[in-house]
Amino acid sequence: MSLNPHSLHDQLLYPHECFTLLRESAQHPVIYNEQAKFWEAFGYDDVRRIVFEHEIFSSEARKFSEHPDDGEFESILSLDPPRHRQLRSIVTQAFTPRTIAQLAPRIAEIAYELLENVVYQGHMDVIQDLSYPLPVTVIAELLGVPAADRDKFKVWSDNLVTGEYEDFIGEDQEERMKRARERFRTTTEEIFDYFRVVIVQRREQPCNDLISSLIAAQVDGEFLTESELLNFCTLLLVAGNITTTNLIGNAILCFDEHPEVMEQLRQDPALMPQAVEEVLRYRSPVSVIGRIAAQDLQLHDQEIKRGQFILGWVASANHDPAQFPHPEQFDIRRNPNRHVSFGHGIHFCLGAPLARLEAKIVLNCMLERLQTVRRDRDQEIVPVQSTFIYGAKRLPISFTRA
Repeated sequence: MSLNPHSLHDQLLYPHECFTLLRESAQHPVIYNEQAKFWEAFGYDDVRRIVFEHEIFSSEARKFSEHPDDGEFESILSLDPPRHRQLRSIVTQAFTPRTIAQLAPRIAEIAYELLENVVYQGHMDVIQDLSYPLPVTVIAELLGVPAADRDKFKVWSDNLVTGEYEDFIGEDQEERMKRARERFRTTTEEIFDYFRVVIVQRREQPCNDLISSLIAAQVDGEFLTESELLNFCTLLLVAGNITTTNLIGNAILCFDEHPEVMEQLRQDPALMPQAVEEVLRYRSPVSVIGRIAAQDLQLHDQEIKRGQFILGWVASANHDPAQFPHPEQFDIRRNPNRHVSFGHGIHFCLGAPLARLEAKIVLNCMLERLQTVRRDRDQEIVPVQSTFIYGAKRLPISFTRA
């Protein structure tokens, strides 16, 4: 089997082989990519350090960018303390495990409704029919926007994460990057226009939703600016559905490769939380995380200069044999399982409790309602075309009713 470690298709179908090849072909734990002009780190300890030590590895790329004014989108993902901490505290209470747990009945209700639409067909597209509409409906209801607009939300979400590895390398790199920036700018402006209308409505008539809470929130006695409100809404809408969409789809890929796991989970649903963690490790919904060196530093024997971009391969770190014994094995009883799929430190994924809960409920609902679940191998797996999102764009399966 000949694999290209940068092929999204190969990464999706053969994750361990690809990320092992990626590390081995680099011949060093940290390398400088001459074509793309950034650093890459592959090992668990290095990636964990990059996402954790925010004083050394900054998230504020705009401070070092040649295009600091491209687009207006600047979320808490792209901020360092103290502003990051101030803004994150505003929505933390909406995403605590206790608060999220209260959503479980509604999540199950949506999951059963979506499955009811396809259960008599004997086939479905996991992504289009279930793993996208469920989380986007949940986050839309939390925000207070119509779930009926979810097709629009999907187009926007796809546009913001679309971008192949080739966007950053090759003879047409400058033109590719120009198009990517233009796509990003156009999409964010469309999203902002949508939320400007909603924000005006909520100012006039507040509701019991996240947007109303954001409007009323204060940081050091000051309300959020319109730009901050728009950025928050955009982040919550997009991040609130993409991670879970790919987590559920990636779980089905893992279960399809290991049908005995599906039977184990049917017999003992209490294993599902561990299974979800192993999916997060084995096929992480996020493959890479980027940071900027905030100072000159040495990583191993490499000299990294202030302002240089460094890419931490999360998916590779999750397959590092120094951290995970037998990383090639999909083991739902793996313990400990300290993957870095949700990041680490101050930027640990705010929506992790929600993503875990949604995945656990949806997968249990599928195993309860569906039998003999199999991926349709007559149709080729189409990966999400993204530099950092890891999952299938479409995932057709067949099944029988339970």
